[in-house]
Amino acid sequence: MGNDQTVEINQRLIVVSISLALGVIFIAVISNLFAHLDSQVGAFLLDRHTENFPYPFTIQNVMWLMFSVGCGELWVRFWQSNIELEQASRKYLPEDDETVLRAQDLGPLYKNVLPAEGEPMFFLQRLIKRCILQFQASRSVDQTNSLLNSSLELFQHELELKYNMLRYLVWLIPTLGFIGTVVGIVFALDYAANVNNPQDPTLLAEVIGRLGVAFYTTLLALIQSALLVFGLHIAQGREEMSLNQSGQYCLDNLVNRLYEK
Repeated sequence: MGNDQTVEINQRLIVVSISLALGVIFIAVISNLFAHLDSQVGAFLLDRHTENFPYPFTIQNVMWLMFSVGCGELWVRFWQSNIELEQASRKYLPEDDETVLRAQDLGPLYKNVLPAEGEPMFFLQRLIKRCILQFQASRSVDQTNSLLNSSLELFQHELELKYNMLRYLVWLIPTLGFIGTVVGIVFALDYAANVNNPQDPTLLAEVIGRLGVAFYTTLLALIQSALLVFGLHIAQGREEMSLNQSGQYCLDNLVNRLYEK
């Protein structure tokens, strides 16, 4: 398991790096699209035409990078869920209505679930492996069933931990948006306080315009966060479904077939 975790961490670091690179490319592309246009879209997406931050070091660009990392994390979770859901189709265990398994029958099944060198073990493989080892050691169906339930609880907790980064990003992006809005309001008020002619009739319109731009960061952040939360719930639901299916498969085709004598 330690090797599996190391491989997973390395894979996720690679995905984060690729996601950041794609985020930079995305920012560069839309920056060029709005480079010569005094567009509200450019201000909304990138803070392209405001004076709050020297471009490209804007809050919106940081948010886009974090959003890219979140999309990369979602891709990993969807990819993992697809693999987990596919495991039951590999027929690791007998699925007919007649087979009964004794301790001496479990050796070939145990070898069948072992992964090739360098490959990770998935939920179903790990459940089958644990249950077989437990039954061979105790010859007790009750203890094997208890181990199955305990393992499912542990795997559920393990699954929750895999979404920590996504949950942090879902919190971080709106926080960055609020920070950008507060900073934008500060710049707008500072501009109003330092104008040469406070009686200028265009001053109010200018300040209101700057305040409107200041709220763009919060609006964009809420949209990005909503998209990530939507993807998070779908991905987590798929992984939880795969874990549930693995538990049912193991219970129906292994635990309920075990013969103690």
